[in-house]
Amino acid sequence: MTEVFINYRTGDGEKTAALIDRELSRRFGPEHVFRASKSIAPGETYRDRLLTGVRRSSLLLAVVGPDWTNFRAKLNDPEDWVRKEIEEAFTCGVPVVPILDGRKTNRLSGADLPPALARLADLQSVPFDVHDNDTGLRRIGDLVAEMVPGLCDGTRTDETPPAPGTVTNTVRDVSGTAVQSRDFTGDVGGTVVKDSQGPVHTGSGSIYQNSRHVSGDRHFSGDGMTYFEGDNHGGVRHRFGGSDRREDDSR
Repeated sequence: MTEVFINYRTGDGEKTAALIDRELSRRFGPEHVFRASKSIAPGETYRDRLLTGVRRSSLLLAVVGPDWTNFRAKLNDPEDWVRKEIEEAFTCGVPVVPILDGRKTNRLSGADLPPALARLADLQSVPFDVHDNDTGLRRIGDLVAEMVPGLCDGTRTDETPPAPGTVTNTVRDVSGTAVQSRDFTGDVGGTVVKDSQGPVHTGSGSIYQNSRHVSGDRHFSGDGMTYFEGDNHGGVRHRFGGSDRREDDSR
């Protein structure tokens, strides 16, 4: 479904219409923005596509250029497509927002409009300064996001916190191989560890860092272990698994 329909008159606002189309397509996806010269494929019946495009929209942006009301003869013609699109939006209850293209474009006056379009003069319009495209396009994009909340805004940076028990990984600026995981079942081979700043355990059993491991009233587990605190200025000798008696060196 097309959510945004861009209404414009060739020769008076088509460049701004193309800018708006490009920005909204970038932000919300091109399939959600209808602009006649882009959205109607060769061989399609433009009459049906235009009216269907309006009916399927949630918002119509009417680009009003500085000479828009000077096309009085066209606006008074019921077959004028700029007029027909806006009238169709009114009939279908599609919200219409006039975009005033350029600093010289004033708000519409009911006196300059045919009765069928007189409602345009009462609608709040959005000025678009062609000398500050970025600000104007961002403002229009924000307006669309507000008026059509079902659109997925590709510029949003807020992230929903992961649900409990799930794993979220982010890797940036990696040169080489990166492996991210939570639970493994089976074997993982070919492990390479470089410049480790902490303990690395590649065998079976437990690993203890910066704390004692106490079994009963003795500070060891397994065959034996060496444990000391504070500064050590001598040697450390130990033997595990054999007799604890020293042999006579005079033998």
